[in-house]
Amino acid sequence: MDVLSIDFGTSSTVGVLSAFGRGPRAIEVDGSVTMSSAVYVNDDGLLVVGQDAERRARLDPSRFEPNPKRRIDEGVLQLGETAVAIPDAFAAVLRRVGEEAERQLGRPPAQTRISHPAGWGADRQEVLRTAAAKAGFADVRLIPEPVAAAAHYASLGSRTSGPVGVYDLGAGTFDCAVVAVTQQGFAVLAEDGLPDLGSLDIDQTLLVHIGREVSHADPAQWQRLLRPQAIADRRARRALLQDVRDAKESLSRHAQTHVPMPEPFGDVLVTRDELEALVRPSLLRSAELLGATIRRAGLSPAQLGGVYLVGGPSRMPLLATLLGRQLGVTPTTQDQPETAVAFGLQHVPLGTATDLTVPAFAPVRPPVTPPRPQPWQQQPARQYTPQPKPEQRKKPKLWLIGLAVLVVVVAIAVPVVVLATKGESAAQSTVDCMSTAQRDRAGFTPCLRSLAGTVPDRAACQAADGVGKLLHAQAAVNCGFKDGRKDYVSYYQGVTIDDIEASVNLQPGGNGVVSGTWDGGGLHGRYVAGLGSVAGIVLFDVDGRRAAGLYVSHDARRTEDLVAVFTGELKPA
Repeated sequence: MDVLSIDFGTSSTVGVLSAFGRGPRAIEVDGSVTMSSAVYVNDDGLLVVGQDAERRARLDPSRFEPNPKRRIDEGVLQLGETAVAIPDAFAAVLRRVGEEAERQLGRPPAQTRISHPAGWGADRQEVLRTAAAKAGFADVRLIPEPVAAAAHYASLGSRTSGPVGVYDLGAGTFDCAVVAVTQQGFAVLAEDGLPDLGSLDIDQTLLVHIGREVSHADPAQWQRLLRPQAIADRRARRALLQDVRDAKESLSRHAQTHVPMPEPFGDVLVTRDELEALVRPSLLRSAELLGATIRRAGLSPAQLGGVYLVGGPSRMPLLATLLGRQLGVTPTTQDQPETAVAFGLQHVPLGTATDLTVPAFAPVRPPVTPPRPQPWQQQPARQYTPQPKPEQRKKPKLWLIGLAVLVVVVAIAVPVVVLATKGESAAQSTVDCMSTAQRDRAGFTPCLRSLAGTVPDRAACQAADGVGKLLHAQAAVNCGFKDGRKDYVSYYQGVTIDDIEASVNLQPGGNGVVSGTWDGGGLHGRYVAGLGSVAGIVLFDVDGRRAAGLYVSHDARRTEDLVAVFTGELKPA
């Protein structure tokens, strides 16, 4: 039976076909075994994908979505003036791989296997199943990604005398799992992940680092690169993002590389040490999460049959080093980690024809609750800039940031610093900060509502997504206080303090800056407060979430007063 397997990824999709009695082989689309998952809508409403979508994005980026998988919970993509249902966007990507497989076979494949993150529940799987039907696939099987990865390494003759650990660092997310491998099949014993860690986040971190090096030469031009409007700026941004990705990949092989920059900026030399310093905290957090997942499965790293790395970013030399130190075992990877899941789908034993979701697994043992982490074991919050030791800490750099909030432009002073944070509590993990589907009348999502605490009860709040788009936020709400104060607070989902810094025009200036951490409502986070020439401001976000807030006061005279209002009235109680 001919089988088409598709690893539908955030930024790229891989197809593998087995037919004519031969072993599995990768399908080339647009001249590569990794096809871009991007979609673009034409004037006639037709969706194009892959390199065609990437090329047409230069003409009108508003019609382009580079990572549709990351927006699965939104239901609809607004591409230009066209609303595209998420299943239709997914179907366009899957169909392109299916068309190439059908061209090679001369007929549609008898069976199609599609991967999905282990943490995807029934609703998300149903979206993927609907997309597969729209793509024209008949016999469809959905298989968890770590199961496919384990099957791939088992097929290579890797030592699988016990359960295996899978570390999957993709473009949009990090997933890890412990998978039991038996003669009957595979079973996920425990799984977890981070929605805010992937190669796209690493690219953004490197871009921010480069911006700090060169933006002072022409802040206005750098701003146009961040949010291009003209065709020339869009092309320059596209070229820059590609050069940043290429530089990141080059640093996996070389100690240093140059990033070509558009005029008037000079080329930037980036070293592997600099990149590793930027991403070390996040990679360490992922390594700690894999260790916790192994413990939750009732195992120790030494009891595993192996720890396997999946995904293109797993090529980073630092990753293997961190995992080795954290787990005490040496992880295993292959020359093309991007294709491991797609090839592994071919080797998963399946159940009956009516079983379209789960392969024939061995019995799943009940998970074991891990011991409560001690303070020195707490996971650091998402951050990319390394912290200097206390005795080496330099005076923070100060910046004047122009932020558009509704119709007011507020000049503020904030520092570019990295703050010590606490681990994510159970209360934090229960709220989904990836979806904007459930919004109340004031525009709050459950994620933003938990950050706002009692503010909506004391203020007039309304959705402010137009402003949110300036900061690349998924959702935004602005609240003005009812007592006549010239203060207001805004909440943004999908961004952190670091993202806001990368999205605005940075210029030197400001003084009297205070930074720290906060606790309340079962949440932990960080804040930065300062006085500008126009207003005082507090920026704050939540550990482990992509959600941030902005408090602006036109009456504040001291930074201490700003902090007092935030900690006493605004943070969740």
